[in-house]
Amino acid sequence: MKLLHVLCILFVFLLPAAALDREAFTFTNYRLDVRIEPGQQRLAVRGQITLRNDSTAPQKNVSLQISSTLDWSSIKLAGKAVQFVSQPYTSDIDHRGALSEAIVTLPQEIPSKAKLELEIGYEGVIPLDTTRLTRIGVPEELAKHSDWDQIGTSFTAVRGIGYVAWYPVGVESANLSEGNSLFETLARWKTREGASNVQIHFEVVSATDSPLELAVNAESCKPGSIEAGRGQITSIDCSFEFLAATVPTFAVAPYSVLNQPTLDIHYFPEHKPAAENYELATELALPFVKEWFGTPRGKIKIVELADAKASPFESGNMLMTPLNSDSRIAGLTVVHQLTHSAFLSPRPWIYEGLAHFAQAAYLEQQSGRRAALDFMAQHRTALVDAERSLAAERGSSTSANESLIATSREEFYRSKAMYVWWMLRDMLGEEALKKTLALYRPEQDKEPSYVQRLIEAQSKRDLEWFFDDWVYRDRGLPDFRVESAYPRPLVGGGYVVTVTVENLGEAGAQVPVTLRMEGGEIIRLLEVHAKSKSVLRIEAPGTPQEVIVNDGSVPERDMTNNIFKINPGTK
Repeated sequence: MKLLHVLCILFVFLLPAAALDREAFTFTNYRLDVRIEPGQQRLAVRGQITLRNDSTAPQKNVSLQISSTLDWSSIKLAGKAVQFVSQPYTSDIDHRGALSEAIVTLPQEIPSKAKLELEIGYEGVIPLDTTRLTRIGVPEELAKHSDWDQIGTSFTAVRGIGYVAWYPVGVESANLSEGNSLFETLARWKTREGASNVQIHFEVVSATDSPLELAVNAESCKPGSIEAGRGQITSIDCSFEFLAATVPTFAVAPYSVLNQPTLDIHYFPEHKPAAENYELATELALPFVKEWFGTPRGKIKIVELADAKASPFESGNMLMTPLNSDSRIAGLTVVHQLTHSAFLSPRPWIYEGLAHFAQAAYLEQQSGRRAALDFMAQHRTALVDAERSLAAERGSSTSANESLIATSREEFYRSKAMYVWWMLRDMLGEEALKKTLALYRPEQDKEPSYVQRLIEAQSKRDLEWFFDDWVYRDRGLPDFRVESAYPRPLVGGGYVVTVTVENLGEAGAQVPVTLRMEGGEIIRLLEVHAKSKSVLRIEAPGTPQEVIVNDGSVPERDMTNNIFKINPGTK
C-alpha cells in the first residue's frame, strides 16, 4: 500500500508534464539582468519575461526551459511565488543534450491570446560540453570544434537557443539523431518568437585587474564600465529586435578591438596582422556591396574564437570565427557580413541566399566566372545529398515540405538559395536584379510571391514556372544530358550545330550550353523544363568538337552525363 501511495503522488506530479503543451506560449518580451563571472564559469540571471498564449485553448501550465547546468531559484507572478516543479528534460537544443525545465502551475488559466508576466531567477555554470554530439558518434575532438560554447576563465563565448539555452525558452524535445528534428524545432521557435523584443543588461566581472572586452550581437548596445575593488565590472545594455535572424550571443575575452566606421574586430593581441587583413578586405568589398544591396545599416562585428579549428558562427551583425590571414577568405567573409547588414529580409532563403550569392558574385568580379563557379561547387555535394535524403523521406511521409519558403535545412536556404539567385541573375541580367533588390522592402514581404512579382515587373518575363520549381515547391534538382548534336556545314564555311538537351529531373532551368570548336567556344542559354527536351541551333565558324550542358551554374543531381563528343564525320 505504501508503494502504491508513492506511485500515486508521483503520477499527480507527472500528469501536468504529460499533458503540457510546451509551445503554447510565445515569449514576446525579455527584460533580463545577466551577470557573467568568467573566473567561476558562472552565469546569474534575474528579470521579467512576458508570455502570450498563442494556442487555441486556455492554459494552466507553462514550460520554462534553460540549460541543465543552470538551476531555477525563483519564479513569481505579480510579486508572489508560484508553484513549479523543476525536472530534467532531454533535448538537443542545448549542447548538453538536456534542459532544466520548470513546469509552472498558474493560479488560474490563461485564455487564448492573453498575456502574463513572470519574474524569474536562475544561475549556474556553463562549461564546455559536447554531450549531444558525442552520444550520436561524433569524435570528442571534432565535437569540441563545433560545440565550443562555454564560460571560461580565459575565454567565454555562448550562443543562444540551438546551442545553449541561457535565456528561457519553451519548445518540444529535439533530437539530432532524428533526421531534421532539431532544425524543425528551431524553425518553429523562430517563427513564433521572430518579432519578440529582448532587452538585456550585461555585467561582466573580471577576477583580475586585466580588463575584459564584451562583444554582443545585438542591434544596439550602450556600453559603460565601473571599477569594483581589485577586479573590474563591465556593463552594457543591449537590445535584440529580430530573433528570426538573430540568436542572442555574447563573447568575453581580453580582446583588443579594431574600431572602424563599418567594422569592429575583437581579436587577440597577438593576431593583429590578421585583424588588419579583415579591415582592408572590408574597405575593398564595401563598394561592391553598396552597388548590389545598398549601404550597410550598421557596423558588422567579427569576433575571434580561441580555438583555431573552431567552426565559424554568424548571427545578426556578428561573425564568430578564427581569424585567417588569407586575403581571399577575409574578403568573402566580410562580403557575407556586409550583405547581411545592408539587406534585411524575414525570409531565410532571401537573407542567407543573397549573402552566399554575394560571395560568389564578388569572387567573379575579382577572379572571373570560373573561380565563382568553383566556389559554388563546394556547396553542391551537400545540396545533392540533402535532396537525396529528402527524397527518401518523401517515400515514407507525404507531408515532407522543404520548399525554400518553408525549409529549415541550411543546405536549402543557404546553398540552394545561392544557386537560385545566381540563376536569376544569369536569366535576367545584373541591372534588372539590382533594381529588384533596391525595390525590396522587408515589411512588405507578406506573401511568398512578393519577390516574384518584383522581379517580373523589372524583367517583363513570366517566371511562374521557375519559382514553382525552385522556391514554392521542392521538386529536387534537374539532370541534364545532351541527347544529340548534329553539325551541318554551311556553304560559306563554318557549321550550324543542332543540339538537343534533355532534362531527366523534376525541376526546370535556363542552363548554359557550350559548343567547343577549333579556335574557341560559344555559349548560349537554353530553357529546359522538367522531364522535357529543348533544341538549340548554334552557328560555329570552326569545326565542332563537343557540346557541354551546364557550366556548374545550375545545381544538378548528376553531372557525369553533361558532355557530348561530336563525330567530325557526322552529317
